[in-house]
Amino acid sequence: MTNRPWLSSYEPEVQQRLDYPSVALTDFLLEAAEHYPNHEAVLFMGKKLSYRKLLDSAYRFANAMIHLGIRRGDRVALMLPNVPQYVIGYYGILFAGGTVVQTNPLYTERELVRHLTDSGAKTIVCLDLVYPRVKKASQSVNLNNIIVTGIQDYLPFPKNMLYPLVQKKQGAGRRLDPETENIRMFKQLMARSSPKPVRTEVDLSEDVAVLQYTGGTTGTAKGAMLTHENLVANVIQCASWIHRIRKGQETILTAVPLFHVYGMTTCMNLGIYLAARMLLVPKFEAGMLLKLIDKEKPTLFPGAPTMYVGIIHHPQLSRYNLSSIECCISGSAPLPLQVQQTFEQLTGGRLVEGYGLTEASPVTHANPIWGRRVQGSIGIPWPDTEAVIMLDNGEPAEPGEIGELLVKGPQVMKGYWNQPEETASVLKDGWLATGDMGYMDKDGYFYIVDRKKEMINASGLKVYPREIEEVLYQHPAVQEAAVIGIPDEYRGETVKAFVVLRQGQQATEQQLEQFCRERLASYKVPRVYEYRTELPKTLVGKVLRRALAEEERNLRDSRTE
Repeated sequence: MTNRPWLSSYEPEVQQRLDYPSVALTDFLLEAAEHYPNHEAVLFMGKKLSYRKLLDSAYRFANAMIHLGIRRGDRVALMLPNVPQYVIGYYGILFAGGTVVQTNPLYTERELVRHLTDSGAKTIVCLDLVYPRVKKASQSVNLNNIIVTGIQDYLPFPKNMLYPLVQKKQGAGRRLDPETENIRMFKQLMARSSPKPVRTEVDLSEDVAVLQYTGGTTGTAKGAMLTHENLVANVIQCASWIHRIRKGQETILTAVPLFHVYGMTTCMNLGIYLAARMLLVPKFEAGMLLKLIDKEKPTLFPGAPTMYVGIIHHPQLSRYNLSSIECCISGSAPLPLQVQQTFEQLTGGRLVEGYGLTEASPVTHANPIWGRRVQGSIGIPWPDTEAVIMLDNGEPAEPGEIGELLVKGPQVMKGYWNQPEETASVLKDGWLATGDMGYMDKDGYFYIVDRKKEMINASGLKVYPREIEEVLYQHPAVQEAAVIGIPDEYRGETVKAFVVLRQGQQATEQQLEQFCRERLASYKVPRVYEYRTELPKTLVGKVLRRALAEEERNLRDSRTE
């Protein structure tokens, strides 16, 4: 486990061991506001906040939290898209000594009740558009404080006046009365609160800064306890990897949801560490993103393959200049070679594949950005990050052998919230069992073949969906693909492929099957194909194979009734 062949592939500018400051995450904002007070911190639909103003707002929110009774270790849920209120609320909660409970705005009432019950959060900050769900959930969960905000609260004039009218016309919102609804309005709370500096002492390695619930794509969601130490370490690691970045000079396109661990770290926390300008995008839409890139000239664009796919296939792509983009790290799903090459040709920047998981704050691996990249590989472990492929017998694998990926480093979580047995099942002596199956080559580059739980058993042979999806992505007519196993009376499981074709392109099942047969062993070739106009995804763009498998189960159940 001490063999580290990947170190020879590090770029000369990247140190193998890093120094991590013994500070809380909030110190990044203090430093940015001290050295770059007038630099733009946030741009949101024309609204600008400087680092001085962002710190002032975070202090105001922290004082509001303390006034409402929030104390060190108390959990506060944020149920917001990428809006300024999210950044303010996040850092305000941390200044008050609280724990941020990341909450997906798309949660149903049932999911929200479970989320709030499990975390024990008694205060929630939510968007007015999702308030009806929060209100229903509050009938099952004891919430002391419901703080509501709207998109219009941080829009510049006259957008702030026009937005509510548009919402009303579309039937998407109604004016809320704080007294009858027994809620607090974010804007009023901030106006009444003091900007007096707040600094609650925390234990950097023990106090949970963020409860980040796993996406639930492979089972019941659990709250990963990420400490200040974990989150600070991953930001420092990220900054060291993108070694050409400059403090006070970067602009980050923030289209990945901030409530997702990837967006939180690589866009917001890294952004504030760099005193960067963050372009907040509340909802991914390729056309709108192209206009924003053309106008605001972002230099960094962390994203998911689906985002890059949406951009390069946009019908009006040629009208926009994307040359400002210098660096992108793609996560959450495999990055097809064609997407990487096309995007780099369009921007002149670098797009590399990386890897991470909620339990590791999240990033553990990435391809060198300006060094040697390996197609199909998630890259090499980041500084101070150990990694090993472990066989079922508990022995480390040889290069090329498939086993489970284990990782260890300062970014690995403290454990799962209130779930000691689940924690013990994945954490041992600091090593985190990722649940991902993969292998390492002789040079120390790692490859993920698939989730342990999503492996397909075809006639007793192991089939990894990702391998088949990679082949389908190579077909010129295929835009997106997802593969699952479905029950088969004779084989145990049969491979089924869900395919989204590119606009104006055609490919028959026979053509796709022939294409796969030329590139895959016969037992791996999909026997069933289904064409879709889109695939179910998380907000960060990760295809939900679990949702497709669930649809299949429901369909089979309905046939047997």
